[in-house]
Amino acid sequence: MSVNKDFFRPDRQFNYDFQSVGAPPTGWTGADRIPEELVPTHCSFCGIQCGMYLKVADGQVIGVEPRDFPHNRGSLCPKGVVAYQQAAHPDRLTYPMMRRGGKQGTLERVTWDEALDYVARRWREIQDLYGRDAVAIYSGSSMTNEKCYLMGKFARVGLRTRHVDYNGRLCMSSAAVAYARAFGLDRCPVPMPDIPLARCLLIVGSNTAECFPILMRWIWQARDNGARLIVMDPRQTGVARTADLWLPVKPGTDIAVLNAMLRQIIHDGLVDEDYIAERTVGWEAVRDAVEPYTPDVAEKLSGVPAERIVAAARLYGGASPSLILHARGIEHSTHGVNNCLACINLALARGQVGKPGGGTTMLTGQGNGQGGREVGQKANQLPGYRHIDVPEDREYVARVWGIPVDELPGEGAAATEMIHLMAEGKIRSCLVICSNLMVSLPDNAVVKRAIQNLDPLVVMDFFLSETAELADVVLPSTVWCEDEGTTTNLEGRVLKINKATEPPGEARRDWEIICDLARRLGREQYFSYSSVHDIWDELRVASRGGVADYYGITWEKIDAQGGVFWPCPDLDHPGTPRLFSERFAHKDGRARFFPIVHEPPAEEPGGDFPFRLTTGRVVYHYLSGNQTRRLGFLNSQAPEPWVEIHPRAAQQRGIQNDDRVRVRTPRGSMVLKALVTESIRPDTLFIPFHYGHEQAVNQLTNPAVEPSVKIPEYKVCAATIERVDAALSGSEPPRENLTPETAPAMFPYTVGEIRDVPERAGKAH
Repeated sequence: MSVNKDFFRPDRQFNYDFQSVGAPPTGWTGADRIPEELVPTHCSFCGIQCGMYLKVADGQVIGVEPRDFPHNRGSLCPKGVVAYQQAAHPDRLTYPMMRRGGKQGTLERVTWDEALDYVARRWREIQDLYGRDAVAIYSGSSMTNEKCYLMGKFARVGLRTRHVDYNGRLCMSSAAVAYARAFGLDRCPVPMPDIPLARCLLIVGSNTAECFPILMRWIWQARDNGARLIVMDPRQTGVARTADLWLPVKPGTDIAVLNAMLRQIIHDGLVDEDYIAERTVGWEAVRDAVEPYTPDVAEKLSGVPAERIVAAARLYGGASPSLILHARGIEHSTHGVNNCLACINLALARGQVGKPGGGTTMLTGQGNGQGGREVGQKANQLPGYRHIDVPEDREYVARVWGIPVDELPGEGAAATEMIHLMAEGKIRSCLVICSNLMVSLPDNAVVKRAIQNLDPLVVMDFFLSETAELADVVLPSTVWCEDEGTTTNLEGRVLKINKATEPPGEARRDWEIICDLARRLGREQYFSYSSVHDIWDELRVASRGGVADYYGITWEKIDAQGGVFWPCPDLDHPGTPRLFSERFAHKDGRARFFPIVHEPPAEEPGGDFPFRLTTGRVVYHYLSGNQTRRLGFLNSQAPEPWVEIHPRAAQQRGIQNDDRVRVRTPRGSMVLKALVTESIRPDTLFIPFHYGHEQAVNQLTNPAVEPSVKIPEYKVCAATIERVDAALSGSEPPRENLTPETAPAMFPYTVGEIRDVPERAGKAH
């Protein structure tokens, strides 16, 4: 297999040799230069946003050093070590391009004036003929807060369209809505340095060691302090292999286990009745709802042994403070909101939310996944988490923007819904920025047909992504270190990004491109910014008094304090690192319980598709891979996708390690290598999602979405697998039929047995 398996050793430490891992590619012009300046900034990847210094010589970024910042303490993961190599990468887009000769034509170099004049003219024509909502903005969260804010404003004030949404719809929307419903506010309540205070950690649906390597320092510190670790995941990931207890759940059945754990905690008398009475509402309904979920019932639904469920409940229920960390494994689901609420029910029942080191934590995947969903680029949102359909929210933001409130459009389509509107001709042009739809959206054959229906498709990016390859207009923009601004990390800590170098060639900063388009649309008076700082100051005012109040955060305060946690309502306020210590954000100050019932995934295995296919990240790549697949060290470690399959299932299918296999779902098929491993359930397959074209797993995934937030169900669909050579020759060996009924019985329950669990923990109820 091409993936570096040494990474997955449980004792693996993240101490990288900067001379080899961070070595620049062959031909790098700054390799031997002595840096003249160290520019303090933060990594462009994941929601941790590690502090770093960029080494600069002759105006070029030539290297990186870790920065001793509060949440990463001088550490970087392998992606952070090489992130700087994007700036002068030979694949950078350095001039605008337009497609000549129709959709089958080629992208050719043009001037900025030609490109922007064409885009503005076509948008005016389309809106004159089909209405303002015929043009849409599809934005992203791996940008600064200032740019995310600007995209929401440009859609509603520049284009005056209601259709604006962003790629956070594909990752954090389930958790965001769950936290808002339960707590009245969508933000991680616990700063990362609080994690070592926990006495028990329950990690649900998070491959933490690979997706958040730097976060692991806090988990190991908690373990050194005596904390117990429980991991619920269909794969025995790196963090699961070091756990006291692994709960090998079938993809899509997490609620059954979480409800059974809560039931066990109730029956063991471990509920915090005083906390529930004083600080919550809705407990009685939840208590009644979980009663049917006995350990045996949960085992039948989830495939997790009843004894392990009881042991998990007693480990978690007997510890205080206890902390639940969850991520995409439970959020990428047609019941993702309910999955998160089931975690919250557990934490509230134990009285943990608001305690130092206790409660629940959402692990944000995108670099600015938290800030990107606060500043007004979501379909139903205005800056500061104001809602676009609330009259007083509309009136306030309209005053800040200087427009009549009646001009402010209403709620638009979610990102996943935009695809259908494109296919139907209701959205006729779209500006895509900081998103790669052709890799990141499910059932991407449908996505391709939809975006090819646009005229024009306009893409702003710094590399030619799989989506940009299909664009009618490509506008070259900047990587993170070529501009300044702020991001908000997964804790809610607002950080400062500093400029280290200029954009290459004719590439321009994103906000300057947007302001230039606004001028061509006759809306220049609303976008007359002379600097990013102007945008920041307007964002602060636009958020003032909202749930996500940034007003008291200045760039100077960020530098002085090492980041500032929102809410920060005035200039003298220090920020709010830990939430809910005294009251929740609902008007009555109380948290909400929600009764949750188990529902099956949208697509269950059976018949011709007996496996459950799940997807996820690997340590060496980020999101769609448009950036990391170009960075030599990262790509050398994982240059292509693979499919993980258990040895028992592989034996039945006549599959050996490194065999070329075909994975099929009701939507399509792809060919890739097999990685035969005991670290996955025999009824489950896993494929990483960072690859494009014929290697994109989202040609297989189910486009079904959660009904309220429209997040896709990436983490489970029905699938089958076969050897390519056997399928071609028709000589595949006979095998025992693997069905959903027989697969659980095959599961090797001895793998990852309970370590050092108290005697009573192993006894079923």
